[in-house]
This record gives sequence, C-alpha cells and structure tokens, in this order.
Amino acid sequence: MEEKHKSDTFYISILLVIVGGFLDAYSYLCRGRVFANAQTGNIVLLGVKLIDGDIKAAIYYIWPILAFIVGIFVAEIIKDHFLEHHALHWKQIVLAFEVIILFLAAFIPQQYNMLCNISISFVCALQFQSFKKFKDNPYASTMCTGNLRTGTELLYKYFQTKEKKTLNKSLQYYIIILFFILGACFGAVSTLYLSNYAIILTSILLMIVIITMKLNKDV
Repeated sequence: MEEKHKSDTFYISILLVIVGGFLDAYSYLCRGRVFANAQTGNIVLLGVKLIDGDIKAAIYYIWPILAFIVGIFVAEIIKDHFLEHHALHWKQIVLAFEVIILFLAAFIPQQYNMLCNISISFVCALQFQSFKKFKDNPYASTMCTGNLRTGTELLYKYFQTKEKKTLNKSLQYYIIILFFILGACFGAVSTLYLSNYAIILTSILLMIVIITMKLNKDV
C-alpha cells in the first residue's frame, strides 16, 4: 500500500486539474480540434472509421490510444524503480517527464499536430496513473466524468444522512471540476494569444507542483 504523500493534498490536485483542463482546451483549439486527455472519443472514432472502411483514418486514432497505454506502463515502471528513492519521490520524476515533453510539444509545427496530440495523450496517462487521490479521495486530474459521478453520489448521500463530512467531500469534487473548467478557460485564452507556445504554461504549472512537493516533503 502506497504511503500518504504531499501529492495527495487538495492544493496539488487543484494545480493538476488546471493543467488537465488547459491541455484539453489547447489540443482542441490549437491541435486539430481533438481532445487528447481521455481516450473514449478516440476509441469510438476508431470503431466508426473501421466500420466505414477508412483504415487510414482508423490508424490516425490508434496512435493517441497507444500513447496513453505506453504512458500507463511508463508511470508504473518509474514507480517500481523509484518507490524507495529518498532524495526524490517517484511522482516528482513523473512530473519532470511531463514538464519536458510539454515544453518540447510547443515547438511541434502545426502540420504535425498528431505528434503533439500523441505527446499530450502520453503525458495525461502519466498524470492520470500517478495522481489518483486528494486527501484519500479517488479522483482524476485529466478528465471530469468520474469526479462528477463521485461528487454527485456523495451529494445524494448527504441528502439522505445530513452528514456535513459527506457534503464537504461532495463540494471538494465540484471544486475540482470548477478548477478543471477554469483550466480550460485559461488554456483557451492562452492559446488565443500564444498559439502553439501556450502549452509551455502547463510546464510552468507542473514545475510549481514539483517545487511545492519538494518544499513540503514532510507533509
């Protein structure tokens, strides 16, 4: 069982969901109007293209799915090799990978948008697999469906039990969703003014997460 760590704090989760919302807006507005964070849409479109007999288009959607799968594997490999590392937590190493990849993605030309979206899918898989909880509550930092379901389920339980603890947990999930939306707004505005280079801002946010984790290593 993994130890409780500063990466589980609510503040860290907010920064991560801002990045998640930002990347969704960026990939949609700047990189071919696709959502690179979650793979459900890509899997559906893959099936549709296969039924249509458009193999070339189907292959187009396979790549981000494969990148997501590889990202999950890489996150687990990093965890296995650095779980007992004392100087640097394995999640900080994952974040360092994210920072580098997202920074480099800013310089990928528009004609290679698929390469950029593959990079974002890979990063989102790393983050999705590595950051699963805030304050012992399961959540996703790169998508909202599960957070919306859990928050609403807790809200329903509150109406039944009137327990303030349950209500507080529910509200925390809705706050997470709110910051995901704000991250998307931030991404949209930044993309409008900075185009391809807007994604560099996510690297800066993730650097803040790394530094915060390092400064608060005893949390």
